[in-house]
Amino acid sequence: MTPVSDIDAKDYRIVPGTPVTLGEWPTRIEPLYESKKQYKAQLSAQVTELSELQRLLHADNRHALLLVFQGMDAAGKDGTIRHVMSGVDPAGFQVFSFQKPSAEELDHDFLWRTTRRLPERGRIGIFNRSYYEEVLVVRVHPELLRAQPLPPDLVDERTIWEERYRSIVDLEAHLHRNGTTVVKFFLHLSKDEQRKRFLDRIDEADRNWKFTTADVAERQHWDRYTEAFGDCLAATSTADAPWYVIPADDKRNARLIVSRIVIDALEALGISYPVVTDARREELAVLREDLAR
Repeated sequence: MTPVSDIDAKDYRIVPGTPVTLGEWPTRIEPLYESKKQYKAQLSAQVTELSELQRLLHADNRHALLLVFQGMDAAGKDGTIRHVMSGVDPAGFQVFSFQKPSAEELDHDFLWRTTRRLPERGRIGIFNRSYYEEVLVVRVHPELLRAQPLPPDLVDERTIWEERYRSIVDLEAHLHRNGTTVVKFFLHLSKDEQRKRFLDRIDEADRNWKFTTADVAERQHWDRYTEAFGDCLAATSTADAPWYVIPADDKRNARLIVSRIVIDALEALGISYPVVTDARREELAVLREDLAR
């Protein structure tokens, strides 16, 4: 068993400029815990550490952190976000889920709707799905691209995906230059594990709401999604905005790995509490004296 503190983010990080064949990346690894009780203790410790770092991020107020989650249906995005962020002050982070774009959103460039939801300095922003849907779902279903109100000469399926990759990389580089760190997670689920989770959603009444006929329809495009994800991850993993491929067949492992990577990202910012000047100390001393009377 590998202790959570010894998790090396580089084991999951896509090296910029390298091709990605998802079949070569594991969807399951050896457990990082010996029991459910130990898993809970490990995750709790990570959540506590993350909560402390979030308070520091807020006090420092010079950086923002954007976490992007992508994956096949039932990969565990919701649960991972919920468990990893369970101890963080709700005022310190915000989660946005992006589904089918509205008519208003389609009347803007494909990055507009997510750019409006970027985190402020001192906060953590989480995108549950993101602008990456425009090079994933739209690529697998090109009829969605053709239905978008774009000039015909700009809709060339031989070049548009590379052009959108470039737009995404440019956006993330811009964010990095302006104090927003971008960390991206692809929750890597096997087709067999997805089938098991879909069956659970059917068999458990309180989970029926999470399952739709569209889920089964999308499953028929598994190979095309795998190809689209592989090309996307390879084209958009950069030194400043890396992709991490997280083995997601074991939800507990996935949560432990994600939490460790988020902690590492925050620690790398060099954040600290604001320095109290001598003048401020004198002011506080006077205020304390007044309050103590």
